[in-house]
Amino acid sequence: MQLKGKTRSTKIKYIFVTGGVMSGLGKGIISSSTAKLIQLSGIRVSCVKIDPYVNYDAGTMNPIAHGEVYVTDDGGECDMDIGNYERFLNISIKKEHNITTGRIYSQVIKAERSGKYLGQCVQIIPHITDAIKNSLRKIAEDENLQVLVIECGGTVGDIESLPFLEAFRQMELEEGVNNTLFIHVTLAPILDVVGEQKTKPTQHSIQELRRIGIQPDILAVRCKIKLSNETKKKISLFASIAENCVISSHDADSIYSIPELLASQGLMNTITKKLDLPKRQIKYQNWKSIAKSFTTQNKNIRIAIVGKYVTLPDSYVSIYHALSHAGAKNGIQVHIEWIESEKFEDKDNLDYLDNFDGILIPGGFGKRGTSGMINVANYSRLKNIPYLGICLGFQLALVSFARNVCKITEANSTELDQKTKNPIIEFMPEQRSINDLGGTMRLGSHEIEIKPGTIASKIYLSRTINRRHRHRYEFNKKYLDIIERNGMILSGFSDYGKRTEILEIPRHKFYVAIQYHAEFSSRPGKPEQSFEEFVKTASLKF
Repeated sequence: MQLKGKTRSTKIKYIFVTGGVMSGLGKGIISSSTAKLIQLSGIRVSCVKIDPYVNYDAGTMNPIAHGEVYVTDDGGECDMDIGNYERFLNISIKKEHNITTGRIYSQVIKAERSGKYLGQCVQIIPHITDAIKNSLRKIAEDENLQVLVIECGGTVGDIESLPFLEAFRQMELEEGVNNTLFIHVTLAPILDVVGEQKTKPTQHSIQELRRIGIQPDILAVRCKIKLSNETKKKISLFASIAENCVISSHDADSIYSIPELLASQGLMNTITKKLDLPKRQIKYQNWKSIAKSFTTQNKNIRIAIVGKYVTLPDSYVSIYHALSHAGAKNGIQVHIEWIESEKFEDKDNLDYLDNFDGILIPGGFGKRGTSGMINVANYSRLKNIPYLGICLGFQLALVSFARNVCKITEANSTELDQKTKNPIIEFMPEQRSINDLGGTMRLGSHEIEIKPGTIASKIYLSRTINRRHRHRYEFNKKYLDIIERNGMILSGFSDYGKRTEILEIPRHKFYVAIQYHAEFSSRPGKPEQSFEEFVKTASLKF
């Protein structure tokens, strides 16, 4: 082990992003924005999200408790911050980039059971911390990165975070101070009573971080308005950090404006100097115009998202971003109303949907609220309101069409009624022998073939696409003929025609539903095509 101040020969740089005071301060956006500036400087960079919870991954967690489960190309069920990284960096990130306590402990216990520790007493230090450090180094080395940005979830002081923070502290010793940098995200609230920015939350957070043995190099201070010079000086003095290293992370018109906001305060200069990186110009290319497009829309539309988990909009954060990407590219401001699907179990409430330019039913699991979704899917068809269904929204659109157009009695999904006489949606055969819930669905990217001459082919302008999936149930192709005889076209298939992926109703303004999660493929400046066509159609006045 090297002493602090000595730099190893490795050129990989590690940036650790921690948070204090409270969760939800925007560590993910700070991490993504920092990585984006590094990328725009021509440096190979990626991000890792550490979640200190004991779950192996996010797959079995309720979205209302945790937020969206983000699916990677390689089938990882990850924290939604992985989505932030992909959207900002426009790269595909592997599931290994989401490290949890569960993953680390599983790895260590497996090694212990196989005798790899040669009879040692396995402890938090060094065995758990070594596993954390090795995981980070392996990602950086395998992907030939120059910089790896590591975000630690939760807040400083959380007992679950301590092994990870200790690993970071050790890495500063082992890698050298010129190869490691700490960014700490804190809060400077303004109390209505006094009307001034308060620094005590930041002071206490830094004090806790120092107690653990970490001195931050940069402070990103969240605040509603820009930090005053007086506040910066006060924080600088207490934290023993130069004023130019106290960065004001105040509210911006768009999250995609944050990289430029941070750069304007000299963030990259500080990073370059601390990490002994060659000075490079930030080449924004089209990033500034992309960011600006989110604040210059000249049309307005209203979209109803009818779902099961709408009490926490973060449950559908990628759908929100996909809609905003589509709107920004086409000069359309998308106003979203989140509506609990159970509201529409009473059909008398359906006319409320007449207030919207489009309706979207997202994914979900379980029976609750699905009869409302079925009613909404049918109402959208009857009223010719643009409709986009995703995963469960695809499946229930088929159930709705089978019941209301094909007149198939008791048409249903076996997820909702295992004894239904007409299982329009059924359990996938290969899933029937699986007992575990975590990581066992049909996950990740699969190739989809699109029928020529269909709406889908006009949307995608390609015979094949690759999109990400997360489901256990699928359309029962025994009902394909009767569905198509009655006017619905099934226009996309995967696994050599085995699985149905896209449905459409040609005579409708826009009635398209997809089994895959298109929202995970959307990027700022390059919206996913089905979302873009949905938003464009919803903006038209017929």
